[in-house]
Amino acid sequence: MLTNRPLIVLGLTLSLGLPQQLFAHGDVTPQAVDTAGLPQLGEEWTDTNPFREDAALKPRAIEVGSSAYNQNCARCHGLEVISGGIAPDLRYLEEDFDGDDWYKERVTNGAVRDGKVYMPKFFGTISQEGLWAIRTYIDSRGED
Repeated sequence: MLTNRPLIVLGLTLSLGLPQQLFAHGDVTPQAVDTAGLPQLGEEWTDTNPFREDAALKPRAIEVGSSAYNQNCARCHGLEVISGGIAPDLRYLEEDFDGDDWYKERVTNGAVRDGKVYMPKFFGTISQEGLWAIRTYIDSRGED
């Protein structure tokens, strides 16, 4: 004999708001980043990524950036910087002043539309060094 038990359970689940908890993509609160091995850049933001052209620092910046990206960015921008469509595909971000300027604006101020936070502010939790390391990792992934 068929019962309505599954429908009742579904109705209770929906009314309690559990689906939002079950289907959320996790904690989007920025997580601190260990930048040991990278030089301190100071309070004033550099205009462009200081690790992009530095052959000695670039491998460490990519290593730090990979870990930081996976902790802070991958849940929206995709694993290995390959977007699934939730947020922009950062592999197409220009590796020049304009791309760095856009990146800097987003990570320091976040993105809010109609009062909804689409991307949190990262500066203040993640240092400039950590944020530029993330940018270096993004650059290293390039377009496929």
